[in-house]
Amino acid sequence: MHRRYNLAYFLLVVVVVLMLAPLMVGADSPAQIVFASERDGNMEIYVMDADGKNQRRLTNNRHQDWYPSWSPDGTRIAFTSGNDRDILAGEGWDIYVMDADGKNLRNLTNNDFAEYYPSWSPDGTRITYTSTEARNFAEGFPQIYVMDVDGKNQRRLTENAAPGWQPSWSPDGTRIAFVDARDGFGWNVYVMNTDGSNQQRLTDNLCHESYPSWSPDGERIAFVCHKDGNRDIYVMDADGENQRRLTRHPSDDTNPSWSPDGKRIVFASHRDGNYEIYTMNVDGARQVRRRTKDGSEDFDPAWFDPAFAVEVVPFSVASAIKKLMMWGWLKQVDR
Repeated sequence: MHRRYNLAYFLLVVVVVLMLAPLMVGADSPAQIVFASERDGNMEIYVMDADGKNQRRLTNNRHQDWYPSWSPDGTRIAFTSGNDRDILAGEGWDIYVMDADGKNLRNLTNNDFAEYYPSWSPDGTRITYTSTEARNFAEGFPQIYVMDVDGKNQRRLTENAAPGWQPSWSPDGTRIAFVDARDGFGWNVYVMNTDGSNQQRLTDNLCHESYPSWSPDGERIAFVCHKDGNRDIYVMDADGENQRRLTRHPSDDTNPSWSPDGKRIVFASHRDGNYEIYTMNVDGARQVRRRTKDGSEDFDPAWFDPAFAVEVVPFSVASAIKKLMMWGWLKQVDR
């Protein structure tokens, strides 16, 4: 009887090791930056190590692919893909999702209007995005929507008589930052609850602001301000206080995205004659590093680090709980 228990113990330990192996491998994988590039003739989704090495293309089609967004566990990437019709016409753009290696491409939206700027919820169950579905509502301006990760239950969160776009989900899952032009002061950064309630303006500047991006701890928001003839990256507290300018280059700096450890920001810049991907410290003062050097236009970078995903993604937490439960059961069996 004791030998049978030991055999069961051994087999279950093997099962546990096999189940946890992908997580352990993922934790040792390098941090990744996904981005959009037109280096091969049209805009496609690419990925590279955070130091700029191992650049490789994930999509390869006749459409234009933009705005990639990592799932919280890093296994999937949502992005916008469209045909040659102009997105400003509100036509022909949909949100897709694929595995992190570019396989298993799936269309989440399939409509005649434009849907773009996807952003995952921190629990990986929903995606917020911009849609022009309400073209006959609020004077046809785009609004903020949300849907399940399979594309179902699409519903509108904002109903404003002004355009709203570029939603960004907060790390605690309770709020969504977005850009809106409702108050006559240009484009400003707003925040709202995930059901669309309690909308509040965070900025009140005489510039066009865009691309809000939450810090991993949820305490700050990076964004872009367009004034003085070019765009620069700023950061502010999550309540809109303590706004600070990070970049001061005469060329455009845009598309900020935080590193998962909160120490750096990746962004796109036109400072070398075309848009390339750069990284900098969060104070903007030191260690600006160019990560792409292909001579084409590179945009929309987004950072992912497997080491941090193992700690914060619900799947990983559930796996750890299962591991503890399994270990406790094994200890009982082995007695």
